[in-house]
Amino acid sequence: MTMVKEADLIKQELKGRDFLTLAHYTTDEIHYLLELADYIKKQKQEGISFEPLKGKTLGMIFEKSSTRTRVSFEAGIYQLGGMGIFLNSKDIQIGRGETIADTAQVLSGYLDGIMIRTFSQAVVEELAAFASIPVINGLTDLYHPCQVLADLQTIKEVKGTLEGKKVVYIGDGNNMAHSLMHGAAKMGMELVIAAPADYLPDPDVTAKAQEIAAEHNAKISIEVDPALAVQDADVIYTDVWASMGQEAEQSKREKDFDAYRVDAALLAKAKADVTFMHCLPAHRGEEVTAEVIDGAHSVVFQQAENRLHAQKALMTALMS
Repeated sequence: MTMVKEADLIKQELKGRDFLTLAHYTTDEIHYLLELADYIKKQKQEGISFEPLKGKTLGMIFEKSSTRTRVSFEAGIYQLGGMGIFLNSKDIQIGRGETIADTAQVLSGYLDGIMIRTFSQAVVEELAAFASIPVINGLTDLYHPCQVLADLQTIKEVKGTLEGKKVVYIGDGNNMAHSLMHGAAKMGMELVIAAPADYLPDPDVTAKAQEIAAEHNAKISIEVDPALAVQDADVIYTDVWASMGQEAEQSKREKDFDAYRVDAALLAKAKADVTFMHCLPAHRGEEVTAEVIDGAHSVVFQQAENRLHAQKALMTALMS
């Protein structure tokens, strides 16, 4: 992105938009966010100040605890010249007598943007419907679009391009699988979800992603055999077997997913230069072996760092 003035970096049609799911963004808009993320990352690496959000305040609502989401958003808004306010759901009135609609309208009078990490997608959508400022989905049980924006940035850095690359996601058909389907479909990629029959992605999300894929020369498919799925894979991606809120199912899931562990033998069935990704936190010895996640094919910490840069791009585009 060869732009000189900070004002020229801002795509005005994104100003004020919500970011609830990647399905709401066009391919060109996602490309723009990724280019802006690359620019912001380079500026930081070179020690150049980039502060388009001076005087802006981001409210960060957390109903689910977090490491990467909290630190990357809080550090990100600060580095952009603004300020982040951490709002634990136990410390505010949302869900404790005050309606989501009222909370949205009250916060709109104080803040310039809201990031929320919660359980229900419906909560995020209602918050966005009544807020007059941008609302960013930091994670719900249905989607994790901020993570996938950083994932796309990482794949582009490592592979040089997104179009035509084959990503194989192995494990639970959860929020990560759903957002990866949207991202891959929009960017002309091939995505295979390899999951046990009882843990497949939501059929409505899958159908929508396949509909989007058909419009962008992409391919989204489901496979129950991970060994077949990883053939010719450019990227192998996995996530924890039991997400937050599913701890009671841990023992059962360990048995159900035992054949879906990413180990060196599975990695060897993919392309020789296959890249391993994981959204973290990781449980070594469960969904992935230590030799894989800590090995030469892994880019999990580059991927984690890109949460910062991708979200700074997002906040810049929506809140400037």
